[in-house]
Formats: sequence, structure tokens, C-alpha cells
Amino acid sequence: MKALATAAVAMVLLCSEAMAQGASRLDKIRENGAITLGYPETSVPFAYLDGNQKPIGYTVEICEHVVQAIKTALKLPKLEIRYNPITSATRIQLLANGTIDLECGNTTNNLERHKLAAFSPTIFVAQVVLVARRDGGVDVNDPASFRGKAISAQAGGQTFKVMTLINAKNNLGITVVPAKDTAETFLLVSTGRVAGSANDDGLAYATVASSRTPDDFLIGSKGLEMAPYGIVEPKDDPAFKKVVDEAVIDLIKSGQIAALYDKYFNSPIPPHGLNLKFPMSAALKRALANPTDSGDPAVYE
Repeated sequence: MKALATAAVAMVLLCSEAMAQGASRLDKIRENGAITLGYPETSVPFAYLDGNQKPIGYTVEICEHVVQAIKTALKLPKLEIRYNPITSATRIQLLANGTIDLECGNTTNNLERHKLAAFSPTIFVAQVVLVARRDGGVDVNDPASFRGKAISAQAGGQTFKVMTLINAKNNLGITVVPAKDTAETFLLVSTGRVAGSANDDGLAYATVASSRTPDDFLIGSKGLEMAPYGIVEPKDDPAFKKVVDEAVIDLIKSGQIAALYDKYFNSPIPPHGLNLKFPMSAALKRALANPTDSGDPAVYE
């Protein structure tokens, strides 16, 4: 009897594992006829709100194209897109618990996050840089010049981790101040509550360019770390990942991602006609020429 009971338990566990492996976010999307995209509200030009409070941006549009590919793959006559705002501190959790199905913003693909989520092929390659007021008496290319001062960075973001590690490694005595999003990170600098901020270069240029007095700020030209971005996908869902990744690769090969890059980085964008004039980096060109979902920064150097 004991042997039979043990065998029965083993069979239940095997069946449960098989069901877990077979289940996919695609099944939920098919059943609901809807997909939920998570997005940050202030990450210009990747994901933000336009004048009508509608989510737009470089990554948002890429995700919207991916949704059409999912709709086709599932042979659905209609697939509703729902939008759910997220922050750097909530995005992975909301993806894991099923609140959102894809995260469409500016999330760095790194090896540590692979334990919690999957990533699409890289769609942007940023560098972490420092930003400060021109009159702040610090060197934005030298973290040591911030010794004993405060630097803001997004809570739960890679920039926060980068600054924390640099601070500890060099014993700089910097206070790394957590901020909820890109807008708050810059606000802390502009109001003088911190000496500088750590941010990805694309976001840094956007926030400074859209400020009232952009000439009052300096942006570092020396990157502290490479930060490849991908659309964030649920972990351990190969069927869903296959559809999403193939859609992204199709967008890359067709030139649509390059066109979206020009639309959001080299042209006037809503709601105020801001033009970042931010040419595509050599690192991103290489990533688009050879699509990869690697989370190793060295791959992009």
C-alpha cells in the first residue's frame, strides 16, 4: 500500500509539472481576448503619456506591433489591448502574478533578472550616466567627485544598483536616494535636494531636454555600465516567448524598429514637439544587426 501511495504521489507531481510546463500566457490571452501591457508613465521617449493621457513611446509602439503578431498567432478576430502603469519597483512582480503580460518600458536586461523574467531580443542599448546641475561643483564623468554627497536613482532599477556598487567599491560615502520614476529622479536634482542622478543616457537626455532650463544641467559622456533593454516577458513560458521574440525579430529585419527609433529619438514627439536629436549608437546598431536576448553587458561593447 505504501508503495502504491508513493507512486500515486509521484504521478500527481509529474502531472502537475507537465501541466505547469504546458500552460502558457497565450492560453490566458486567448481565453480573455485581451492582453495587458505594463508601462512607466514618465520614461520619455520609451513609454509615457501624451496630451490625452494615452500611453505612447518607442517601446510602447513596439509592444503594440507585437500584440498584432500574437493576435495572428492565436487566430483571434480581435485582441483588446489594456494598459497598466508600473514602476521600476513593481514591474517584475506584476508580470509574475499575471497583472500584466508584457512590460513595455526601459527595463535593463541583465543576468540577475533572468532568474525572475525573460526578455525579448534587445531593442535599445543605453549607458548609465550621471546628471548634475552645471553649478553643482561636481564632475559628471567622475563618481568620486560626488564623495559625501547624494545621488538619486530609481528604486528597484539597475541604475540604483550600479550606483550602490560604485559607492561601496570606492568607499565614497555617497547617499543613494531612491526615487519612484525618471521624473522624480530628475526633480530631486533640479530642486537641489541631491547633487546628481544616475540614469540611462536616453532617459537623461529626454528629461534634461524637456526641462525649462536644459542649459543648467550637465550629462556625463562616460558610461558607467552598458544597459541593454528588452521587452520583459514571463519566465519559463517558451511558447509565449517564441511568438514575442519572432515578432520583435521581424520588426528588426523589416526596418520598422529603426523607423520607430527615428520617430522617437530624431523627430519632434508629442505632446510638446520635443526633438531629442539622439542618433542611434554603434552598440544598438550591432544589436539590431545580430539580434540577441543576452543579459551580459560585455556582449554589447
